[in-house]
Amino acid sequence: TLFRSRGIQSYGIKNRALFRRNAAETSLQLTGYIPYPDTTGESLNTLPGPQEASPYSAELRQTAAAIVADGKGILACDESTKTIGKRLEQIGVPNEEKFRQQWRELLFRTPNMNEAISSAILYEETLFQNAADGTPFVDIMKANNVIPGIKVDTGVRATFKDGETITEGLEGLAERAQKYYKQGARFAKWRGVLRIDPSGAPSMEAIEANARSLAHYGKICQMNGLVPIIEPEVLMDGAHGIEIQGWVTEKVQAATMKALSDVNIEWEGMLLKPNMILPGTDSGKTASPEEVAKFTVEGLKRTLPAAVPGITFLSGGQSEEEATRNLNAMNKLFPDAPWKLSFSFGRALQASVLKAWDGKEENIPAAQNLFYALSKANGEAALGKFEGEHPATTGSLYEKNYVY
Repeated sequence: TLFRSRGIQSYGIKNRALFRRNAAETSLQLTGYIPYPDTTGESLNTLPGPQEASPYSAELRQTAAAIVADGKGILACDESTKTIGKRLEQIGVPNEEKFRQQWRELLFRTPNMNEAISSAILYEETLFQNAADGTPFVDIMKANNVIPGIKVDTGVRATFKDGETITEGLEGLAERAQKYYKQGARFAKWRGVLRIDPSGAPSMEAIEANARSLAHYGKICQMNGLVPIIEPEVLMDGAHGIEIQGWVTEKVQAATMKALSDVNIEWEGMLLKPNMILPGTDSGKTASPEEVAKFTVEGLKRTLPAAVPGITFLSGGQSEEEATRNLNAMNKLFPDAPWKLSFSFGRALQASVLKAWDGKEENIPAAQNLFYALSKANGEAALGKFEGEHPATTGSLYEKNYVY
């Protein structure tokens, strides 16, 4: 109907392909995106020539390797002001800057946190924030040998099928990356979000669009000194089984790798932050850590270049204990994986700690002890050596259509 109303049908194959291409570019606000390649031979794209490496190439490799050092992973505390407000609300604390500051200072001043935490992803407010005594948070982190990182996407907007989104934030990213680097950040994160449902989501357009956005973000960051963490998340929402979650995730990751190759990403200077492969939350099914490990790592072996130094899994609404045990199983079953299998956990490192703090100063030492214990549990899991009782005090952390 759309083609007929615009008189497209009479134009022939060439013009229909051109129309689709132009419509897709307009919708995505990305020039050069071709969801329907022209196979008529009328208009062919030449292969781009080799590009110069980032002037920060050696530093990027060093930083990426340090983030996934043996037995270490990432604290993801890059929740937006709105999202951290929801967390604070759960313990009766107002969403005010002084309380957000107190919470994050509790985390960053945890003694010996760098034994299992190599780095932390921050929200922009936190990157430029000071502790109560006036010390910049980035200086506290550096003194503890924790690498500061920064969330650089600006959220999502709706597109394509109902509920599908594309992540935004490319406009002005180079300038922001330079500002963040100057402030002390050495890596960045950008989250693409895809979902599975019976209506046909994710559409090929949504997969390609988010892959291209992730690739452009990655290249811009590398050229400005930041290691990009590439996060193409396939949500665990839905009634599908683990096989479908694995199949869709594999297609998403393959498209993302192709897009990264197209922009000449430096594989050794990036990290991947994927979802683990789990049954849909509404499926009524569960999977053992061994099943999760098998589906997750075998899918990555089919899509991710061995040159990438590490994978920092998101927890994605799993309980703190589930996330740890699933990561542990991956490292036990695949000790010779070509990349480090590590973690970039947010809720799965903070939920129990927030509850222990409860907004009270006198609870800070106990909360920090718990954060250290949770960090060490995941550090051991990143080596395949976690055993015994888990220190978590919370259950499921699942939130439908989770937004940072």
